[in-house]
Amino acid sequence: MSDSTPKPPQENPLTNILVNVLVPILALTMMSDDPAILEKLQAEGVEAKDPRPWHLGPVKSLAIALALPICYGVWFFLRHRRLNFFSVVGLASVLLTGGLTLYLWQEDGSVRSNAPTLFGIKEGSIPLILGLAIFVSHWTKTPLLRTFLYSPQIFDIGKIERVVAEKQSGEAYRKLLFLCTILFSVSFLISTLANFFLAQHFLGDIDFNDKLEARRQYNNGVGKLTFWGFIAIGVPILVILMFVMWHLVKGLRRITGLETEEILLPR
Repeated sequence: MSDSTPKPPQENPLTNILVNVLVPILALTMMSDDPAILEKLQAEGVEAKDPRPWHLGPVKSLAIALALPICYGVWFFLRHRRLNFFSVVGLASVLLTGGLTLYLWQEDGSVRSNAPTLFGIKEGSIPLILGLAIFVSHWTKTPLLRTFLYSPQIFDIGKIERVVAEKQSGEAYRKLLFLCTILFSVSFLISTLANFFLAQHFLGDIDFNDKLEARRQYNNGVGKLTFWGFIAIGVPILVILMFVMWHLVKGLRRITGLETEEILLPR
C-alpha cells in the first residue's frame, strides 16, 4: 500500500523554464536596442535600422526581463512557501545577460571586442552553478535530485524507504542516491563546456569595426546562443537523465526486492 497523503501539485518544468528563463532572455535580446543610439548612428550617416516601439534600451529591457521571474517567484513562494528553483536560475541568467549587455554596449554604439569570451564564461557559468547546486544539495534537507528525478510524483518514496528500513539497507540506499547525484551533476558540467564553445561560435565572428553590424551580430548571436544553449544543456541532461533513471530503478529493485511497478507510482 502506498501512502494516502495527498501529494503536492507538480509544477510543469517546461512552463518554469519558459517563464523564468527563455522568455526573459528573448525579451532582453529583442528590446535592448537603444533608440537614441540608433538615431545617433543614422545622424552620422550610418545605415541603421529605424527605432521600434519595443526598442527600450538595455536598462529598461533588463527591468522588464527581471520582472517575469520575480513575479513568478513571488507567486510560487506565496503558494508553496518555498523558493522556486527555476526563478532563481532565471534571475541569475537575466542579470548576467543584462549586466554583460550594459557593459559590452558602449555609448558610441560599438561593442567591446571581448564580448565572445565574456559571454562564453557567462553561458558556461549557468550550467556549472546548476551542477554544483545539485551536488551540494545532496547534504541538505531538500536534495535537488528529488526535484528533478527522484520525486514523490514519480516514485513511491514512502514505501521504498519503509522497505529500506525493514531490510536495514540504509547505507546502500544512501550510496545509490549519492552516485545518482554525481552522475546527474556531470551532465551539467558537460553543458558548461558546450555552452562556452557555442558562445565562441556564434559571437566569435563579430565585426567590431562596424558599430551597427557589431550590434546586429551581437543581438543575433545572443538569440541563437539562447536557443542552442538550451539544446546544449538539454541533450546531455536528457541522455544522462535516462541512464540515471535506469540505474536508480535497478538499484532500488536490488536494495528493496520490490518490482518496478511497486517502486514507481501508477501514471
